[in-house]
Amino acid sequence: MKHFILFFIAMLVFGCSTRKEVVYYQDIDSTKFAAIDSINSHPQIQINDILNISTTALNPESVLPFSYETEATNGMIQIPLLKLKGYLVNADGEINFPQLGKIEVKGKTTQEVQDILEKRLAVYIKEPTVNVRLLNYKFTVQGEVVRPGTYEIIEENLTLPQALGMAGDLTINGKRDNLLIYRQEGEGREIKRIDLTQTDWMNTKFFYVKPNDIIYVEPNNPKVKSAGFIGGVGTLLSVASILLSAVVIIFR
Repeated sequence: MKHFILFFIAMLVFGCSTRKEVVYYQDIDSTKFAAIDSINSHPQIQINDILNISTTALNPESVLPFSYETEATNGMIQIPLLKLKGYLVNADGEINFPQLGKIEVKGKTTQEVQDILEKRLAVYIKEPTVNVRLLNYKFTVQGEVVRPGTYEIIEENLTLPQALGMAGDLTINGKRDNLLIYRQEGEGREIKRIDLTQTDWMNTKFFYVKPNDIIYVEPNNPKVKSAGFIGGVGTLLSVASILLSAVVIIFR
């Protein structure tokens, strides 16, 4: 009986996480942060991306031949409709722009495409202004988070903490010191491991999430050990209570 109680106490102690394993940004008070401009960059356009391109000018009618008409629903333009009307980047990395024809956009940022189009349109339109947005900016969060899945946004600047927040944050079973990010950079691929309990990664390019990033949160040791055996502390207490009752009845 004594050995059983000691075993039960040991299971509770070693199955618990410490503050050092759970709390984020533990060294933040002593961290010197780099300037945002030095670590942030606009995502490069890739094949199969969908672009929303809007054009304005001093004379609104002058831009009509150079734009697709987009219908509005209840005064609001719907994202699914924008995707249908958007410019798909083909296998050659090009879009087909009205009157201007094929324009290469692969590997360029939305700002660079804006500048290209404004210069091309200036031949036909007085003082054109072009706005380019990426419509299918998506990233995936897997593993020990509250809501794993693939998320789509229309912003071009999303930080890693914001992305994890969209997924409901890490569960208590998530391993905070070994977060994995899988990223595609042009034709290459890059993997980065991040310790969320520290802040050094905030001064790197991985502070920002990029399109098609995969973020994986590994389960911690207690979660791995309990998989397929005991689902959690509540289950453990229930099992212990049943065993204790059985021992009392047997040796009564």
